[in-house]
Amino acid sequence: MGRFSSSGNTAGSIVLLLPVAGYQNGEFLAAGGRLGVEIVAVSDYCRALAPMWGLSPLASVPFDRPLAALPRVLRALKARPDAVLAADDHGLELAACLRAHFELPGNAPEAIRVTRDKYLFRSLLAQGGFCCPAVHVLADAQQPADLAAALDFPVVVKPRRLSTSRGVIRADSPGAFLRAVAQARRIQADAAPDDQPLGLLVERFIPGSEYALEGLLKRGELRVLALFDKPDPLDGPYFEETLYVTPSRLPVEDQKRIADTVQRACAQAGLTEGPVHAELRLNSEGVFLLEIAARSIGGLCGRILRHALGMSLEELILRAALDWPIPEPGVALAAGVMMIPIPWRGIYHGVHHLEAARRVPGVEDVQITALPGQRVSPAPEGSSYLGFIFSRGDRPEGAEAALRAAHGRLAFDIQPEIRLDKAP
Repeated sequence: MGRFSSSGNTAGSIVLLLPVAGYQNGEFLAAGGRLGVEIVAVSDYCRALAPMWGLSPLASVPFDRPLAALPRVLRALKARPDAVLAADDHGLELAACLRAHFELPGNAPEAIRVTRDKYLFRSLLAQGGFCCPAVHVLADAQQPADLAAALDFPVVVKPRRLSTSRGVIRADSPGAFLRAVAQARRIQADAAPDDQPLGLLVERFIPGSEYALEGLLKRGELRVLALFDKPDPLDGPYFEETLYVTPSRLPVEDQKRIADTVQRACAQAGLTEGPVHAELRLNSEGVFLLEIAARSIGGLCGRILRHALGMSLEELILRAALDWPIPEPGVALAAGVMMIPIPWRGIYHGVHHLEAARRVPGVEDVQITALPGQRVSPAPEGSSYLGFIFSRGDRPEGAEAALRAAHGRLAFDIQPEIRLDKAP
């Protein structure tokens, strides 16, 4: 990856960390083109293959090792940028290190580390007096049976640094807990084989409905862009997300409680600038934050905010990074997005009745992002979706109904993997 600009006259330059498989890469590049901003793209292609393909040093940067990557990026950059951003979780720490080096506004590396590590974040919340479940850390060398007797079931087992509910498993009994630990350890090892040993987080299951807040921080002040309902129950044993619908149908006082909680948690963690995506549960005890990430909502989900924001979410993020004015949001119709779930593990071959799904009243578009021949897996192993359905309506109920109707018309061809045993 290299430099992208819409014209010779640019209004600023942004170093943008784009993971190879990122859904939002094209959205950010298109937003930079509309703004006339020079985008210096940094990516994480395979370090062995990138030189063979003739790619620049900025195309094969190890996002997972920010301290090693920092001097490599600095040597390749031609000039000091006006801002540094990461498109998703993988590049957040490196982006923070680059901003610190150039003395640019943004979240400090320490704030990114504490919010990316589920145990450190839980500890931070407990110190700040937030609602928190009982939490344990199971070290990699520790036998899960040693911890099982001390647990109050049901519990949830989580890898400490993975996102998108990957490796997150509910266990309702000691036996289920032992199985969940074995599975989560394997998933964590496969996803981040070079990471330092972190162990697993084990916490009491939090009952209640789940919500997501999309926001933007400027000098520590949170501006709420949207509060999403998640209408499908997320009670386990796995936690694959599907529906997001906005505006929320929660009472105004509950929405304010959520926003205030996210604002306080950002301050507690030291987050001060840029996009914020918070996941939380609400029950009779209060607001329980599951995580706060210093990046925008994942996948292509941000598209449903375009009407309310008057621009793409990615354009708004670039404007904020450059300290440009951001107009107040307008009044928009209700909107929803479905991250199309993967029903079973296998090889994706295609989809049937796509046009019928697109013709459902209220549906704006259906985008299939899985590619024929791609291996797909549902939660907790998988970290991707088959695609996205977008809807709009006069009320949230209508937007939700359109998503469900369109999904009901789709039929996916996913064939089981053929495993060939080795010859003796």
